[in-house]
Amino acid sequence: MLHFLPNGKQLVIRRPQVADAAACLKCFQQLTRETDFLLYTPQEAQTFDLKKEESFIQSYLQHPDHLFLVADVEGEVVGSVSLNQGNFVKQHHRAMLGIGVLHSYWNMGIGRRLLTAAIRWAEAHPKIAIIHFEVLATNERAIQLYRNFNFTEHGRIPNGIRQPDGRLVDLVAMSKQIKPVH
Repeated sequence: MLHFLPNGKQLVIRRPQVADAAACLKCFQQLTRETDFLLYTPQEAQTFDLKKEESFIQSYLQHPDHLFLVADVEGEVVGSVSLNQGNFVKQHHRAMLGIGVLHSYWNMGIGRRLLTAAIRWAEAHPKIAIIHFEVLATNERAIQLYRNFNFTEHGRIPNGIRQPDGRLVDLVAMSKQIKPVH
């Protein structure tokens, strides 16, 4: 779907193709350098190469119960969202969310559009009824976005993340039931 950003550029939220691997890898590695809100450190992100990224994208394209979308601004991948259905039968009604947007594209509605697309996909999925994730308690902007979408905080994991500088940060567990659980 085509959107227009406040800066006048065009945004498309779409599924990536294997040919997008270099752009997706570049975005991922840049995200890890820009923020400590992701699980990966920049050093860990540097261990990924083009072949791994191609396999990563291919795994989503071949798995109908997982979703990976990119935010494409006039040919540049500036963010992404993923939903991964639980691996076990007892978890098939749940999907774990992951999302990130490059810092230079914050405050343009890209995160909101990525989240909207992911929720719509999950609503149409025959089994997924709950979207869940953990977010760093210090990521106030993301927590506010999730609250705006009626995600609920269910608890915290004290000291759940150790940042590269040694700081310990709580994790906030959040979820949203998007349809009845059957």
